[in-house]
Amino acid sequence: MNPMTVAQLQTKVWAEKEKNLSALSSLFKKAADSGADFICLPEMFNCPYETPNFPVYAEPEDGPFVRALSALAGEYHVYLSAGSVPERGEDGSIYNTAYVFDREGKRIAKHRKVHLFDIDVKGGQCFKESDTLSPGTSATVFDTEFGRMGLCICFDFRFVEIARRMVLDGANVIFVPAAFNMTTGPAHWEVLFRSRAIDNQVFTFGTAPARDLSASYHSWGHSIAVSPWGTILNHMDETEGMQITTIDLDEVSAIREQLPILRTRMENL
Repeated sequence: MNPMTVAQLQTKVWAEKEKNLSALSSLFKKAADSGADFICLPEMFNCPYETPNFPVYAEPEDGPFVRALSALAGEYHVYLSAGSVPERGEDGSIYNTAYVFDREGKRIAKHRKVHLFDIDVKGGQCFKESDTLSPGTSATVFDTEFGRMGLCICFDFRFVEIARRMVLDGANVIFVPAAFNMTTGPAHWEVLFRSRAIDNQVFTFGTAPARDLSASYHSWGHSIAVSPWGTILNHMDETEGMQITTIDLDEVSAIREQLPILRTRMENL
């Protein structure tokens, strides 16, 4: 199988939705010029991460912002894991939604965040997405020229069941747009991406917004790429930037053959 090159864009989130979009063109060109097959964006990259903002910024799945993302994928002939954005459903419900587009700009996946970020950590972060968001109901996989991939959003990744469901459905890579904060990030970010990669023998990619101390929500940043062996292949600090990682998907089958965890697991204990 041919190697696959992934560009992760750790972007600053501006209050102006169009400013977040206009900032992407030069970054996409840089990524495409670097040979990227996939470009990954962060969670809620077009919307300051505050629950009252989600209904204000929300668009339907065929809205102008999503159409612009599709056009960027087609223009630069890349697969685009387009972070996540607020989506307004047909019934008016608001979702935290991730889209994936192929090299022609065709949408090939849509994932609504299943596990909403409702936490209250003593001495740390308090946040309640369910104040304005509704949950999705399913795990998400999609097919590419490189094989089948999985997609989930941030808090979803804490739940072992959704990662395993994607892998049982054929995923060899899991893309995770995410915005861990200054409480959960230092404690859990790296260990979660490594453990999900090891447990499921897949590549994992976590793409986060850059940290902005002038915002009310402070992202941990540290976008990360991990191999099926649990090796950190690439990682960033908290600042704006891009990282490029090339992976060999044959590594997935090789590791699963050497350590047949998935094939020999006991399902009915």
